[in-house]
Amino acid sequence: MFNDIGPLELITLVVLAVLVFGPDKLPKVIQDVMRTVRKIREFSESAKQDIRSELGPEFKDFEFEDLNPKTFIRKQLDNDELGLKEIRNGFDLKKEMAEVTDAVHSTDTATPSSSSGSSSSGGRIDMTKKPEEPGEDNRPPFDADAT
Repeated sequence: MFNDIGPLELITLVVLAVLVFGPDKLPKVIQDVMRTVRKIREFSESAKQDIRSELGPEFKDFEFEDLNPKTFIRKQLDNDELGLKEIRNGFDLKKEMAEVTDAVHSTDTATPSSSSGSSSSGGRIDMTKKPEEPGEDNRPPFDADAT
């Protein structure tokens, strides 16, 4: 419950409690706090049992911790029914990135007028950007109102 409280913080809390409540009333306050925590735990366990009994037998393995989004996603990704492990193991990121890099940096000498659309590199498409320079006859129109 208090996994993230260090020893120095714990000592500080004890000294602060002694100063606020005094050494005479401190044991009574600790008993009251522990009794309240116990009642809250009993109430939450009772509520969990009521919810499980109302859901029926098909939800007998239902855990409230599964409602945490991280736990739910982790449980679903580890589920073997989806076949995600095979997909994850079959996907080689380095190989895929190398193929994309080769496609982007390829220097194809195929002309854009080829009818099949395939290049000389085994059916790859040249994805490099080539600036199109307008010819003398293909100058963009000049709009005097726009400038």
